[in-house]
Amino acid sequence: MITLGCRLNAAESEAMRRLAAGEDDLVIVNSCAVTNEAVRQTRQAIRHAKRARPAARVVVTGCAAQIEPETFAAMPEVDRVVGNREKLLSSSFLPDEAVPAAPVRVADIMAVRETAPHLASGFAERTRAFVEVQNGCDHRCTFCIIPFGRGNSRSVPAGRVVERIKALAGEGVEEVVLTGVDVTSYGPDLPGGPSLGLLVERILRHVPTLPRLRLSSLDCIEIDARLEAIIAGEPRFMPHLHMSFQAGDDLVLKRMKRRHSRAQAIETVQRLKAGRPGLAIGADLIAGFPTETDAMHENSLRLVEECDIVMGHVFPFSPKRGTPAARMPQVPPAVVKGRARRLREACARQRGKWLEGLVGTTQRVLVEKDGRGHAENFAPVGLRRPGEDRGLVAARRPYSSQGRGPRGGDGGVVEALIVAVENDSLVGVPA
Repeated sequence: MITLGCRLNAAESEAMRRLAAGEDDLVIVNSCAVTNEAVRQTRQAIRHAKRARPAARVVVTGCAAQIEPETFAAMPEVDRVVGNREKLLSSSFLPDEAVPAAPVRVADIMAVRETAPHLASGFAERTRAFVEVQNGCDHRCTFCIIPFGRGNSRSVPAGRVVERIKALAGEGVEEVVLTGVDVTSYGPDLPGGPSLGLLVERILRHVPTLPRLRLSSLDCIEIDARLEAIIAGEPRFMPHLHMSFQAGDDLVLKRMKRRHSRAQAIETVQRLKAGRPGLAIGADLIAGFPTETDAMHENSLRLVEECDIVMGHVFPFSPKRGTPAARMPQVPPAVVKGRARRLREACARQRGKWLEGLVGTTQRVLVEKDGRGHAENFAPVGLRRPGEDRGLVAARRPYSSQGRGPRGGDGGVVEALIVAVENDSLVGVPA
C-alpha cells in the first residue's frame, strides 16, 4: 500500500488494505492530485514499486487516477486504474481471472451522493486513528482540482461516526482525528442539517472513554459557535487547529475565490486563542499565486506572525490543467520558488520561538513510536530517561489515560518535562 497526499487518503488506504486482504503480489498506489508535483511523485512511486516487485499487479487509485485516468492507464507498469468511488469495493482489487474488469474503472464522481459504508471505518495506528466524517467539496477555489477528484460534499451520519469511534476507543486508541476534504462543511446534506460542532459535541458526550479528539484542516469562515465553544472549554479537544488560509492578501484571496478576508483570518485566530490560551495554529499557504505582486506576498509573510502560524504547510503554486488559475497570468517559476522559501523561513522562525517557549513546561505526550510522540498542542516530542544526553527511548511504563498502559511497546500518554529543543522537536523527560 503506497499512500500519497492527505490524511483522508491515509484513512482510505487502510480501508483498502482490509478490502484487499489475502491478495498476493498486489501493490495499490493511492494517488494525490493537489499539485503537479504530487502527480509526478505518484508516477515515480508506480515505477519504483514495479521495479521492486516486477511480478506484482499494480492498481492505481486516488484523486490523480480519478481526474486523469488516461495518464496512468498509459503507463506500462499499471494493470488497473480505479476511481475514488470504486476503490472502496473489494472487487476492484481481485485478479482479472476472478472478476473480469476493464483496465480503467472510473465512474462520474459528481454523481455520487452518499458516503460508502467504509468511509467511517477509520485508520488506526497503535495510538491514533483517522476517521473520515466527510468527503467531497462544494466550493470551487480557482487553484483547486480536488472537487473533480472527490465529487460534491457529503457527510457520514453522526450515529455511524459515534459508533466507529466508540469501537476504536474500546480497542485502546488514545486519539481520534476527524478527517475529510472540507470538514467544516459537515452536515447540510444530512437530515436536520447538523453542524460540525454538533457532531463533535455528540462524539465527546457519547464516547466518554475517548481521551483525545482532533480535527483536520478547517475553513475559518465555517467554524460554528458550538465548535468554538468546544475548542475553548473542552479539555479532551486538543489545543491545535490547522487552517486553510492559503494567502494573506485580500485581492489574492478574492482571485482564489476563498470565502474569508485577511481580517477575518486574523480575527478568528485572535478570538480562538483568547478562548483557549496555548492553542497552536497551523495553516496551508500558497506562494506565487497568479498575479501575486511583491506587496501581496509581503501580506502573506506578515500573516504568519499575525496569526502565530507555528506549523506552516507552504505550497509553491503550480498550475493545474482544468482550473481557472491555470489560465491566469503566471508568476515566473524562480519568483514562486523564492517566495515559497521566504514563507517557509517565516514559519520556521515562528515555530522556533514557539518550541523554545515550551521549554520548562510539562506536556502530556501521546507516545507513538520509538519514544516519540506529540503533545496535546501537536508539538513533536522525543522522550529521554533522566540523565541521558542522547538517544530517545520510550518511557519504562507509559501510562494510558484510560489505565490500559502501552500496547506493543508503544502507546499511552506520558507526562514529560520539556528540557530542550533539538532538530525541530522538543526533548522531554518523563515526569
